[in-house]
Amino acid sequence: MKAKGFTLIELMVVVAIVAILAAIALPSYQEQMRKSRRAQAKADLTELAQQLERAYTINRSYGVASFVLADSGITQSPRDGNPFVAYTIALAQTTTTYTLTATPTGTAQATDRCGILTLDQTGKKTHTGSGDDSYCSWGTVP
Repeated sequence: MKAKGFTLIELMVVVAIVAILAAIALPSYQEQMRKSRRAQAKADLTELAQQLERAYTINRSYGVASFVLADSGITQSPRDGNPFVAYTIALAQTTTTYTLTATPTGTAQATDRCGILTLDQTGKKTHTGSGDDSYCSWGTVP
């Protein structure tokens, strides 16, 4: 009588193949998630810059009286709909200048190669991480 089923060796080969595939796929997936969170932070910084420019056009000032970050509703990225906060957004402003900063938070985004993203009133974009400029697609390393 012939036994039906899998041998232990066949089962171990399948487990090994699945482990190899997971070892390749998981880091790639995590990198794509970091990239999408970074893209959202870039979009949020750009949106805030546009709001600041509109405030400057109306009031001739980037000052606190004309624009407050909390009023914009963007203090983190993503703003809503996701309990995972990837970046915190900060604004340093005077009457004639501003600097928007997106700082990675959490364990997953903290390992992002682009690091802290900044945008100022001249449109200058910088990142502080070890990723090269073409990888980050957000200005240069200061």
